[in-house]
Amino acid sequence: MHNGGVTQPVTLGGRPTMPPPGAPAEELLIAKFRGHARRLFWSAVVLIAVFGATAYLYDNLPGPFENWMLLSAAGAAVLLLVVVPYIVWYSRTTTVTTRRIIVKQGIGSRSRREMSHARGYTIGVRRGILQRMWGVGTITLTNGVDAPLRLANVPNVILVHETLADQIEVSQILAHRDAQAGTDSF
Repeated sequence: MHNGGVTQPVTLGGRPTMPPPGAPAEELLIAKFRGHARRLFWSAVVLIAVFGATAYLYDNLPGPFENWMLLSAAGAAVLLLVVVPYIVWYSRTTTVTTRRIIVKQGIGSRSRREMSHARGYTIGVRRGILQRMWGVGTITLTNGVDAPLRLANVPNVILVHETLADQIEVSQILAHRDAQAGTDSF
């Protein structure tokens, strides 16, 4: 539809799906995820074993040992083998928006890496036997300029791969359209 030279945005249910040429596209959240929690399997096994052993040995320790020693050892094992791996897993997030991918990680000091869809990048997916059983995989994004961005143990890796490929295509279409609109106005 032509409205006196003003291009109206394409809408879907009253919400614009594509901004008019030259207008900045709104950055929308597509997905936010962490690596698959299968990394915490052994932590869960250790937690169950420590609680079971502590319950069995409490008040049944041989002569020179005391209950406080048992509880201290159990607490240290839970802290090092359960809590620390959980905090490390929880501190790594990946966010996919309509403009970029953001990877944040770190406990005390945070690091953040971003990769823009508009610049384009290649997507590599690697799935080992165990990863295929769990429905996860490792995605490597390379734009040829920066160091590759590696996303390990991505849940629903096929869906994430397709989403990233779609976002690259949409971003490049919008950039090309905006470049064409800029040259047409002269």
